[in-house]
Amino acid sequence: MSWKVEVIADNSGTWAGNGLRFPSEDEANDYGRDLAGRWMSVRQWRSVQCDEPVTHTRVAGNTVVLGETNA
Repeated sequence: MSWKVEVIADNSGTWAGNGLRFPSEDEANDYGRDLAGRWMSVRQWRSVQCDEPVTHTRVAGNTVVLGETNA
C-alpha cells in the first residue's frame, strides 16, 4: 500500500497523477504542497491511497527515489 498525489491543472476537472508513490499520507501531502507551490497551474491537489508499491520518499523537503544510490 502507498499514497499518490493527484492534481487538477486545467478546466477539465480531471484528476491526474504521476508514478511517484509514497509510504505515508504525510509524505504524499508534503509532496503535494511542494508540487502545488512549484507548478502554478495546479488548481487542486489531493493524496490518495493505492495498492501500488512505494517508489519514493521525502527527506528534508526533497523527493528521493527508493533504491537509488549516489556514488
